[in-house]
Amino acid sequence: MPAYSDRSSDALVASLSAVPAGTPVSGVAGKLLERLTDGTLEPGTRLPPERRLAESLGVGRSAVREALAALEILGIVDVRPGSGTYLRGSASELLPQTLSWGLMIGSRSTDQLMELRAGLESFTARLAAERVDGVRLERLRTTIETMREGLEDVEAFVAADSSFHALLGEAAGNPVVTDLLKVTRQLLRVYNDRAVHEGEDMRTALDEHSEILAALEARDGDRAASAMIAHMASARRRLLRDSGGPDADESAASQDSPAG
Repeated sequence: MPAYSDRSSDALVASLSAVPAGTPVSGVAGKLLERLTDGTLEPGTRLPPERRLAESLGVGRSAVREALAALEILGIVDVRPGSGTYLRGSASELLPQTLSWGLMIGSRSTDQLMELRAGLESFTARLAAERVDGVRLERLRTTIETMREGLEDVEAFVAADSSFHALLGEAAGNPVVTDLLKVTRQLLRVYNDRAVHEGEDMRTALDEHSEILAALEARDGDRAASAMIAHMASARRRLLRDSGGPDADESAASQDSPAG
C-alpha cells in the first residue's frame, strides 16, 4: 500500500462540503462515493480519520462510520481496524461496482430490499422446519434464552437475534439462499444496523422468534413461513419508523399486528 499522505488527506477533506442537516447515511455515503471515484486519489490511499471527515461533512462520526461500512460492502474501501480505511482501486476499477450496486444504497430501495429479505427469510424458515436436526434445534433454543436474558442489553440481544437467523440458514441447508440473505442483510445495515431500539421492540421480537422456534419444533413449514412473514413485517415497520420513511407515520400508528 502507498504510504499515508497528509497532503492527500488534506486535499480530500478540503474537497468535501457540509451536507444538509438531516441527510441520511445513504446521502453521506453518496457524497463520499463521489469523491472517492473521481480519479484524484491513488489506489491504496488511506482516508482521513472519521473525525476529520465528520467535521468536513457536518455530520456525526457514527454517520461517517456507517457510510464507510456501506462503501466497504460495495467494495469501494477496505476498513482495517487499528490501521484505517483505504481506497481499494482506481476510478476505472471502482465505477463498474458503483454502477452495479450504487442504487442499492438509495433510500428508495429500502422497501424493496425488505420485501426481498422477507421472501428469502420465509423460504428459509420453511426449509428449516423440514430439515432442522436436534442439535440445531437445541442451539436455537439457547439463542432464544440468550435473547430473553438480554432484554436489558441491546448489544447482546442484537447479537443473539443475528445468531438465530444464521442458525436458521444452516438448518435450511441451501447455501444459495443463505448467501443471498447475507448480501440483503448487509445492504439493509446501511440504513439501520440495529433492528431493535426499545424495550417494547425487543419483547415483541422475542415473541416473534419464539413463535418461529415453536413452528420448527412442530416441523410445520407453513406455520414457520407465516411466523417469519409476521416477523419481517414488524422489522419493516421498525425500519421505516426509525429511518423516517414515507410510510413511517402510518406504520407507527398501525396496531393491526405487533410492532417489531
